[in-house]
Amino acid sequence: MPTHFPGSPEQVRALNAYIRLTRVVEALSARLLVGNRLEGLTTSQLGVLDALLYLGPMCQKDLAGKILKSSGNLTLVIDNLEKRGLVQRARQAGDRRFVMVSLTQDGRALIERVMPQHVEDIRAALAALSPEEQETLGELCKKLGLSL
Repeated sequence: MPTHFPGSPEQVRALNAYIRLTRVVEALSARLLVGNRLEGLTTSQLGVLDALLYLGPMCQKDLAGKILKSSGNLTLVIDNLEKRGLVQRARQAGDRRFVMVSLTQDGRALIERVMPQHVEDIRAALAALSPEEQETLGELCKKLGLSL
């Protein structure tokens, strides 16, 4: 349903685009998180494990930037992953302000187990768009993200 906000044409167009974007993100997230396919991982936890698997150990600050979370939010995410034995933290000897986060063997096994099916679920969900439309969507999202 489009907005009924009585603004200028530019405002109404932007608001309608925002509403559509929000709805599709919520619908896609709900579809991808149905059941226990991610074995209890949240989207943020999955992002952390994925980044550590493919990029290697990172300091918390860099990791927060990679998954687009605040450092405060990321601390809680990592706390919960650490409680499950999926990641470990280590302070750097030269500069104790830096905390390196790395996967444990259990963390590696979990992300390697759930990620292929998660990627397939994403592929299936986006199959409603042609390959060209998927590329265009990706570029538009990138452009918008970089402007913010």
